[in-house]
Amino acid sequence: MKVGTILSIAGTIILILGAIFHLQGKSIVGPESSFMYSNPEWITYGIQIVITGIIILGIGMVIRIIKKD
Repeated sequence: MKVGTILSIAGTIILILGAIFHLQGKSIVGPESSFMYSNPEWITYGIQIVITGIIILGIGMVIRIIKKD
C-alpha cells in the first residue's frame, strides 16, 4: 500500500472517532455509563481529534495527488 493511501485511511478513521467522541461529550450517542458521556472535556477533545484527522487526511490526499504526476 502506498503512503498517501495509508494516511488517507488513517485520517478518515481518526476523523470518525473524533466525531463519535464529540457526540458522546454532547450526550447524543453512547451509553450513559461512559465516562465520556455528557462530559464537556470530551466535546473539546473530539473537535481536536477531528481537526487532526482532517489534517492527516489532507496530507494523504496531497501525497496521492503529487505521486500521480
